[in-house]
Amino acid sequence: MNKEITVPVEPARKSRVSSLNRIGQILDFLTKSNEPLSPHAIAKGTRAPVSTIYVTIEEMVNARFLSRNPDGTVWVGDRLYFYGLAYSSKLELFEEARREMFALRDTVKETVQICVRDETWLVVQQMAKGPGQFRVASDIGSRLPLNWTASGLLLVGYLPEVESVKLLSECAVQSPTGRAETDPLKLAQGARKDFDNRLSLQIGRADELVSCVASPICNENGACVATISIVLANSKVKKSREFYTEQVMRASESLEKRMGWRNP
Repeated sequence: MNKEITVPVEPARKSRVSSLNRIGQILDFLTKSNEPLSPHAIAKGTRAPVSTIYVTIEEMVNARFLSRNPDGTVWVGDRLYFYGLAYSSKLELFEEARREMFALRDTVKETVQICVRDETWLVVQQMAKGPGQFRVASDIGSRLPLNWTASGLLLVGYLPEVESVKLLSECAVQSPTGRAETDPLKLAQGARKDFDNRLSLQIGRADELVSCVASPICNENGACVATISIVLANSKVKKSREFYTEQVMRASESLEKRMGWRNP
């Protein structure tokens, strides 16, 4: 008599995956919103059942994946911060980029940022604040539309035009100043030109008082994996444009050489 074989129950596995996806949904929505939100706002924004979101958020708060504020809103918890530190410590690129970022900050006496792309968003990955009183709104973890920033365009400029046009058509939106280009083809062509020149400059595109001078950090395959940029007042870049462009381009080239992506 043949022994009956018991097959593992599939629904349990699906339930686990669904729970992980829901956690990812909540974290993605919070980080893209870039501010603490109520469970109701998260449920509405993710189009998920309110009851499910409330239960999942409660579990995440208990596990310190989220933190709850006195007003009931939630934000990313300290446990994720420590996971991020562990992950970052193994990334040679960002360790080297951090050194270059602070060296450039000390040279130009302005705020310097390392930025990366997360699908259709630019993300500020690291930042060294300048010594002056000039305040930069985009802090570490900030997410901005790609077409608002010099770095955002560099991060898509290396792609074939068909790909960059498609990507930019999905994410290009008007900036608060009304100065950001939104036409996908014009953006793609401008991004390619900036990438080829290894320099992108934006003045007052997202903020009327703020300029950004950025240079790409390219790997051995020529892909722009990150950018290094100087964020400063419009008046300064207009007065000393050559100085800032030379310094930011020198920094990106130096980093690529240390990573072995560019010949000494």
